[in-house]
Amino acid sequence: MDPYEIEFIGENRLVSVIPNFTYDKIYLICGEFGPFRAGLPMNVPLWLAVMLKQKQKCRIVPPDWMDIDALETIKEAEKTSRFFTKMPNEHYMVEAKLILGAAAEDIPRAGEIKTIIKDIWDIRMSKLRTSMDTLMKSGGSYGRLDHLTMMEINSVKPLLPSAMDDLLRIQSMAKKTIQPSLNTSSFSQSGSSQNI
Repeated sequence: MDPYEIEFIGENRLVSVIPNFTYDKIYLICGEFGPFRAGLPMNVPLWLAVMLKQKQKCRIVPPDWMDIDALETIKEAEKTSRFFTKMPNEHYMVEAKLILGAAAEDIPRAGEIKTIIKDIWDIRMSKLRTSMDTLMKSGGSYGRLDHLTMMEINSVKPLLPSAMDDLLRIQSMAKKTIQPSLNTSSFSQSGSSQNI
């Protein structure tokens, strides 16, 4: 999957909006939404929320996980833990990018939230690079990393498979060069013992 496909999946998550218009139900391929009543919150897919916000037809309600205190707790847990912590949202980067991009004025302390989310991403990416480095140095053929999101996995996709292929190729070549040298050294040792 490429980042655009992951973003497409993330855009289908439901978020809460407060419309400033009244309208009957709308029927879409992904389901029906509405009726829309001005001032009453309702859940719609993220892509629809962004579209309505761009047309100034609603206010986006920030998701529960987009709270400064909750994000600070996640950031500290991520810093102190050797392992990846479970994120409150599988598509936190997509949701944050779209909501903060389209409706920053609807989110209290949006700048701080954006910074903390970026810090969490950076900590997790650093941990992921360290895990990959450890895997390569140990010569392992597989690794298990729990609680990674699709976007995080996708960020290493261009590098990891080719690196693992190169590592396997190097290991195979090393085995081929070691085997003949072991055979010739044992032959020369046995040959020399016969001469004595």
